[in-house]
Amino acid sequence: MTRSIVVGLDGTEQAEAAAEWAAEEALLRGTGVHLVHAKEPVFGAVLALVARESEEAWAEEMVARVAAGLCERHPGLSVTTRMLPVGPVPGLVAAAQESDLLVLGSRALGSVAGYLVGSVGLTVAGTVERPVVLVRAGGGATAPQGPVLVGTDVRQPVDSVLGFAFEEAARRHSRLHVVYVEQLPLFAGLGPAMVPDIRAAVAPEIKRSLDELLEPWQAKYPDIETTASVAVGSAGPELVVTAREASLVVVGRRTRRSTLGAHIGSVAHAVLHHSPAPVALVPHD
Repeated sequence: MTRSIVVGLDGTEQAEAAAEWAAEEALLRGTGVHLVHAKEPVFGAVLALVARESEEAWAEEMVARVAAGLCERHPGLSVTTRMLPVGPVPGLVAAAQESDLLVLGSRALGSVAGYLVGSVGLTVAGTVERPVVLVRAGGGATAPQGPVLVGTDVRQPVDSVLGFAFEEAARRHSRLHVVYVEQLPLFAGLGPAMVPDIRAAVAPEIKRSLDELLEPWQAKYPDIETTASVAVGSAGPELVVTAREASLVVVGRRTRRSTLGAHIGSVAHAVLHHSPAPVALVPHD
C-alpha cells in the first residue's frame, strides 16, 4: 500500500509551495498528504513556557490553514496533520521513515544563485533512507510541462534512481531526459594543441553505452518518450543548465551510515542549491 507523502511545514512560502507540490504528487500516486511541523527547542524555564505556548498556537493555526487550503484546491485529497514532539531534524527523519516520500521547501536566492537549502534541509536530505524532494517557491523559472531529468553514470548505473525517474515520468505522462556527464581529465582543458579530438572521440562511444543501458528500461516503459544525451564537463553545472527545461530533476545520493563526513555528494549538492526545478534526491547503497 502506498503511504502518505510527508511535508515539513515551517510557515514559510517555500514550505507552502512544497505542500502544493506534494498534493499534486499525491493525486498522481493515489495517496494522501501528511503535514508535519517540528518545533524548535526553547531554553530557559519561564521563557520556554511562554514561547512554547505561543509557538504551539501559531503552529497549529499555520498547519490547519495549509491543510484547509489543500483540501479546498484539491477536493477528495486526504490531508492529515501532526505536531512533532521533537526538533526538526529528528522529527522529520522519523516522519520520513513512515512515508514513501518527504517534501521540503527551499529558499530562493535569485535567478543566478538558484536557491539555498538550509542546514535542516541538508541534514535531513542526507540522513533519511527515503527519497526527498526539495521545492522552491514560485514557478516562474521552471517548466511545469517539461521532461523529467535524471542524471546517471553509465559505468555505475543505479536502478533505484533510474526507476524513480521512469515512474515519475510515467505518472506525469511526460518525457524523460537521461543525462550522463563525462568529466575529462585535467590535461584535456589545456587546449586543442594537446588533445585535439578528445571531446569528439569520447561522446559517441559513451552515448552508445547509455543507449544500451536504457534499452531494458524503455522496454518496461514503452509509452515514455525517452531521450539520452552525453555532456562533457562538470556534472553539477551541466545538470543545472539542463534543469532549466525540466519539471523535475532526479539525482542519486549514496547512503552513508557514518556520522562523519558529508552525506550529500558534490553533484547532488550543486543541483540541490542551483536547480530552478524541484529536485528529487534518491538514496542508494
